[in-house]
Amino acid sequence: MNLLILLILSVVFIVISTTRLKMHPFLSLIVAALLFGVFSGMPPIEVIDAINKGFGSVIGYIGIVIIAGSIIGIFLEKSGGARRLAESTLKVTGPKHAPLGMTFIGYIISMPVFCDSGFILLSSLNKAIAKRTKQSVAIGAVALSLGLYATHTMVPPTPGPVAAAGMLGADLGLVILCGIPISALAALAGWIFAITIAARVDIQPPEEDGAEEEVTITNGDHGPSTLKSLLPIFLPVMLIVMRAIVELPAKPIGEGNLAQCLVFLGQPVIALLIGVFCAFLLPKRLDRDMWSTTGWVGQAIVAAAAIIVTTGAGGAFGQVLRDSGIADVLSKYLEGSNGLGIWLPFLIAATIKTAQGSSTVAIITTAGIMLPLLEVVGLDSDAAKALVVVAIGAGSMVVSHANDSYFWVVTQFSGMSVNQGYRLQSMGTLIQGLVAAVALWIVSWVVL
Repeated sequence: MNLLILLILSVVFIVISTTRLKMHPFLSLIVAALLFGVFSGMPPIEVIDAINKGFGSVIGYIGIVIIAGSIIGIFLEKSGGARRLAESTLKVTGPKHAPLGMTFIGYIISMPVFCDSGFILLSSLNKAIAKRTKQSVAIGAVALSLGLYATHTMVPPTPGPVAAAGMLGADLGLVILCGIPISALAALAGWIFAITIAARVDIQPPEEDGAEEEVTITNGDHGPSTLKSLLPIFLPVMLIVMRAIVELPAKPIGEGNLAQCLVFLGQPVIALLIGVFCAFLLPKRLDRDMWSTTGWVGQAIVAAAAIIVTTGAGGAFGQVLRDSGIADVLSKYLEGSNGLGIWLPFLIAATIKTAQGSSTVAIITTAGIMLPLLEVVGLDSDAAKALVVVAIGAGSMVVSHANDSYFWVVTQFSGMSVNQGYRLQSMGTLIQGLVAAVALWIVSWVVL
């Protein structure tokens, strides 16, 4: 019972320290790990060993992957590749189906690009579309916002899902295979929400934005080609998925040279590094400054560093929980509750997300809590671990409100009031998360 109380107090400490005290999540998680370990009765040396082990093992698994994904995202953003994908998609969908196009754009771009950056990058394009179609800015803004959020929380190589997979020992290929259809359903729910609910909220684009931007969405003379822009995103994903398929127990293509080659190329580190070299093709001219410490590569590494150290701290917290023996204690309370199944990680992540605002912190903290519980709740198979990662991601969407920086990005760049933000962004993320959770629950009954 004492360990359970300590766990609750640790989560409360993480929430309060990151929100009220503005403490960096890395420091908050490390302090929580130390305090939990000491007060749980573990010898101090064992607490330190657990922190070092958890921190090092997680970073060793996902460090390079997160850096590579960050580099791809920066090159897509700064080369104009992300905008090219947006324009190409909108040419296919046409003005009439622009909200669907914005959802699809967000869904694709947010795999390597952070959703905040993606929304800022494409918000002016959304205003131009709204002006041309004489629709409310709210429709495209919500469609774009929720499309970005779906893959940001559930599909690698986005850092959150990668971090959770590393901490729980889940196969990235299986996480992608599970995350893509579930996140697609969530994005579809977001699109339906946009064209039905957001359409009732009238937000007109500022006059000065539209005329200037309308030219850019028909001008095909800037940025890399659509194929070039897609390559750094889809090639690594396809390689990782192919490896997961090749390694299935049935061995669909045998164990020969081709299989071994695909297994090598599909290792997340190799696949993402291949994606990085594809990203180097995006600028018209690859300047030496771009891959310098102060250039695009340097900026990407700085951006990735915060995610990596926070993930490592989450791994340390999870390892201390595991070594404390809390799984044995919780197993008594969770005995016979296996029916809760995939809802457990979803509910934990949703609670932490709603309380402190950051999806990434919610994902990492929940993964740390779930690490010693996987066997207890019967979610320790390879397929189950992949589902747990996606369930944590789904929970980390619920809900985006005033304590979430993304909430303010969406509302401020779209001209929404705070009340409109609650009606659209907060409600939309709630619906998305619940749709994903229900879909995962159904899948878990079939797969597990």
